[in-house]
Amino acid sequence: MKIFNIVGVLSAVKLVVTAAILKNSNYSSGVSVHDPSIVKMMFSNLFSKSNYAPFSYVGKNSDGSYSVWAPDVMYNPKMKKWVQYFCTTSTFIKSNLCYATADRIEGPYTYKGTFLYSGFVSNTVSKTNLKAITGGTDGNRYYPNNNYDYKKFPNAIDPSVFYDFNGRLWMVYGSWSGGIYILELNESTGLPKHNINNGNNTDKYFGKKLAGGNHQSIEGPYILPHSGTGYYYLFVSYGGLTSNGGYQIRMFRSKNPDGPYVDARGRQFMGGNNADYGVKVMGNYNLPGLSKAYMAPGHNSAIRDNDNKVYLVYHTRFNDGAEYHEPRVHQMFLNQDGWLCAAPYAYSGETISPTGYNMNDMSGSYKIVFHYHTKVNGDISNNYTIQLNKNYSVSGKFSGFWGYTARTNFMHIKIGNVTYKGVFLKQMDEAKSKTLVAFTAIGDNNDSIWGVKV
Repeated sequence: MKIFNIVGVLSAVKLVVTAAILKNSNYSSGVSVHDPSIVKMMFSNLFSKSNYAPFSYVGKNSDGSYSVWAPDVMYNPKMKKWVQYFCTTSTFIKSNLCYATADRIEGPYTYKGTFLYSGFVSNTVSKTNLKAITGGTDGNRYYPNNNYDYKKFPNAIDPSVFYDFNGRLWMVYGSWSGGIYILELNESTGLPKHNINNGNNTDKYFGKKLAGGNHQSIEGPYILPHSGTGYYYLFVSYGGLTSNGGYQIRMFRSKNPDGPYVDARGRQFMGGNNADYGVKVMGNYNLPGLSKAYMAPGHNSAIRDNDNKVYLVYHTRFNDGAEYHEPRVHQMFLNQDGWLCAAPYAYSGETISPTGYNMNDMSGSYKIVFHYHTKVNGDISNNYTIQLNKNYSVSGKFSGFWGYTARTNFMHIKIGNVTYKGVFLKQMDEAKSKTLVAFTAIGDNNDSIWGVKV
């Protein structure tokens, strides 16, 4: 687990350098970590007592190896403690959720216990708390023929915790296997209430299923409550996390903390092919000024700050033939339909104009990138050139129409049969060589599109 001050990260990239042409970027966040979780500060799989000091791993499994990951930290006012939720694992289904507490966010954290288990069978179930919670072990339900039913029930990893609009505390978790689940927590203890019964997509022990199942790729869930829209936004990652594994960020939303969560088509992912469900926020891509393509962005968290800016925090790999990875922070913006759209470039202190931009800013030649929802693979999205003409037509590689809402930053563009809704913004490229006009928008088919004016 690595901890560093997010304010330091964001402010460190505010230098503005003017240049006549766009330079290639060698931008780096300065640290290589996985699964970042943001809470004014950012946590990952490494821990250091001071910013950028030497890292040290924490937490060994029963085999003596390190296998603790995906921590999420929050302050629990009832407990008057910082509580860190994390997972340990030994197989693709045999995992545990644990927690630790501290008086300060930077620790030290004291391990308190393991509270949820997956992957158990007849000779291991006695080592879990299943009987204490449910009153029995029910092998026919959880491990028929002494095989854990991993296509129905979750792999207990990747926990994240949030308060809903009414002050109730929840934990969402899961990876591949039976999908993403949610449990309400007791704020006084920080532990699950287990206050639901077995039913359709519900289980007293594991909670309520939100998405996925049948061992399709889905993991790293994170729920962002947004009181401005009244929605809860569920982010998940599809694909394999390697550079060419198709790792990508998807998004659903709901008016209730425990769902149902739907995509831009209004559909839940409770069966079928995963690629058909969820707004694709981003996948593999290249943009003007990047020295190499970004690959396998995923396992994100998100935060809405006091100034109402929303930040998406994730880790990414690169098209460099290796598996080196770094965290990135992108700002997100609400479109007219209340969906969150990610800025094309990493955050550099930009503030979107609430009253929009003039025609000379908005019109012109753009490099665009589509994040196609149908692709869960290692393909890199191509750059295409289009023109947004002052007569509101789109020409170039694609034809269509575009427009904007006066005195706002809202825009829309129609290409083919897909209508995308989003915003115009101005931001620095990642080499900090120029301020660019850009747009980001979400399609009614679950695709996203980014445009950078060149």
